[in-house]
Amino acid sequence: MANTSSRTLRLLSLLQARRYWPGPALADRLGVSARTLRRDVDRLRELGYPVDANPGVDGGYALAPGASLPPLVVDDDEAMALAVAIQSHVAGGGSGEAGLRALTKITQVMPRRLRARLKAVSSATTPAAPWSSGTEAPVDHVVLTTLALGCRDAERLRFAYRALSGARSERLVEPLQLVPLGHRWYLVAYDLDRQDWRTFRIDRITAAEGTGTPFAPRRPPFDDVAAFVRANVLGSAAGDKHQVEVIIEAPAETVAAHVGRWAQVQARGTTSCTLTMETDSLDGPLFTLGAIGAEFTVVGPPELKALVLERGALFLRSVG
Repeated sequence: MANTSSRTLRLLSLLQARRYWPGPALADRLGVSARTLRRDVDRLRELGYPVDANPGVDGGYALAPGASLPPLVVDDDEAMALAVAIQSHVAGGGSGEAGLRALTKITQVMPRRLRARLKAVSSATTPAAPWSSGTEAPVDHVVLTTLALGCRDAERLRFAYRALSGARSERLVEPLQLVPLGHRWYLVAYDLDRQDWRTFRIDRITAAEGTGTPFAPRRPPFDDVAAFVRANVLGSAAGDKHQVEVIIEAPAETVAAHVGRWAQVQARGTTSCTLTMETDSLDGPLFTLGAIGAEFTVVGPPELKALVLERGALFLRSVG
């Protein structure tokens, strides 16, 4: 029975990993006969997984969309990727109760070793903003976990780093905190070779490893680690910066809940406020203003006024 159960889980994993499997190829991967494969497929259907079958010698199997979402089979790295992504999104103000429920379900069924890794990432992370104008950068979750453990345990780390110019270097650092900023992750650490605090994009880090050497935590010359990352990222980004100022007809606490630490919100009374920020792209502020769903007046810059008019006209045309 145990062999049948493990084989059924293996079959499910294969069907989830590939859009379509020829029957002979799938049976060969599982090491079973075509008849046994059909029985295993029937077991999946009984469990609620909709499996489509094409009959004939050249037929095969595919996992089809169903009316409900059955359990998924994921490996360790996939489980960590899901949990870290949801955790980061929830921390940044997204998903709400649904995100919390999803995170709870994943962590409840995680093996103890994965829960320890996720807890390390959580304890070493400071969310900086709910959105970013940049494109998503893939992160090696083994690297992410190694960095998180270094932050949690105050252990010096060594890794290879690729700069924006493409230059590669070896770094020895005392890690402080991980910061997810929009679609990217950053490490704030004291660089021992350069004797200064630095921000590292984690998708540019490889071969990260602990040295086994503990260190006494240093007091950084900044109080807000997320603000330190934002200043470094914006300061090194290409293009001109826009000084955004918008008057929003909504309470300051409502607006602050949408923008997080990315912008400054100043109350103008109980029902309106002023939002200011510096950004290299106006798409982010425009998206945020739309998400808030309140009337607003753009004070500046002129480029944002023009963008609002352009996108507003586009939406009006879409409804006739």
